[in-house]
Amino acid sequence: MNEDIKSTIEQALATFRFNPEGLIPAIAQQFDTGEVLMMAWMNEEAISASFKEERVVYWSRSRQTLWRKGETSGQIQYLKEMRWDCDGDTLLVQVDQKGVACHTGQRSCFFSAVRDGKIKTISTVKIDPSKLYK
Repeated sequence: MNEDIKSTIEQALATFRFNPEGLIPAIAQQFDTGEVLMMAWMNEEAISASFKEERVVYWSRSRQTLWRKGETSGQIQYLKEMRWDCDGDTLLVQVDQKGVACHTGQRSCFFSAVRDGKIKTISTVKIDPSKLYK
């Protein structure tokens, strides 16, 4: 990683407000359509790795390790841009999602909604989940 990007990452990290566990919520959004895909957690190491690898790396709270989106499913998120809110406590990760973002086989994790006073599923499964994780 060149010194310029390393310095930029360090400056950005200094502005972020991580929770007591050292994590910050990250909302993944398709960069060209604005579609909200998912929410996950990142720590400093995940953020740095995302810039270094140019693909999104999260922190898995259940496994307590870095999680490279798509490493087992092939549904990779390529990093386009990282934004943060005015408080520095939430990230908006602009990605180029290859395939689906959700482990259920849906394009987005946000496929349930209340519409017309009823809970509805607002999208369809794109890939059988059993085929995502072998």
